[in-house]
Amino acid sequence: MNAPKEHGPRRQLKSRDTAWARSLAKAACASGITPNAISILSMVFAAVAWACFYYAPDMPTATSAALSWIGAVACIQLRLVCNLMDGMVAVEGGKASLTGPIYNEAPDRIADVLILVGAGYSTNVAPEVIKLFDALPLGWTCALLAMGTAYLRLLQGTLTGQQSFMGPMAKQHRMAVLTIGTLIAAGEQWLHPIAVADHHIHGIKIALIIIAVGAVVTCLRRLSLTVSLLKKASL
Repeated sequence: MNAPKEHGPRRQLKSRDTAWARSLAKAACASGITPNAISILSMVFAAVAWACFYYAPDMPTATSAALSWIGAVACIQLRLVCNLMDGMVAVEGGKASLTGPIYNEAPDRIADVLILVGAGYSTNVAPEVIKLFDALPLGWTCALLAMGTAYLRLLQGTLTGQQSFMGPMAKQHRMAVLTIGTLIAAGEQWLHPIAVADHHIHGIKIALIIIAVGAVVTCLRRLSLTVSLLKKASL
């Protein structure tokens, strides 16, 4: 049986057309690594990001805590590079496989959970800061909502034959917001060395709140689009 020519529905990414992405994809194809292996590697980077987030508040010095958050940022970016490369190696490199669509989706869900839950565990903010969200386990909430956005996209594909990657909190948007929030947290840590002990690191928690609210909006938009497409098809 011939391997499929496609790797499943694809996000419209300008980065696919950049010189660095094409060069990296070419090198990956030449190395013999498979798209599925790249997808698995994305989970490895996500797991390291989780560890960096989880242990950052317990680091003995402000510098080591800040460096731990920067390590998380680096792993988030490497996870996204893997997400870009697996599709490029599969489609542009002609290495798509029958199981490719599974590896294209399942590792992403695990990576989202690892990164967002890890980020949640790294937040230490006093109760008076944005009280509405203090009772929520923000990392787990964001992870659940991230799963929801993916589920509704796949449900739309099942029901209508097409999938929308609309935001405002699609995967790349979530990771961008969390990256910015984590860099802010690292800056807070360097500027105020006692911040972790005194629970005054705000960047990551604010980022997670933005992700949670935006993901709810994303879920509603995707669900509304699916309903609209079904109604249109029935006419």
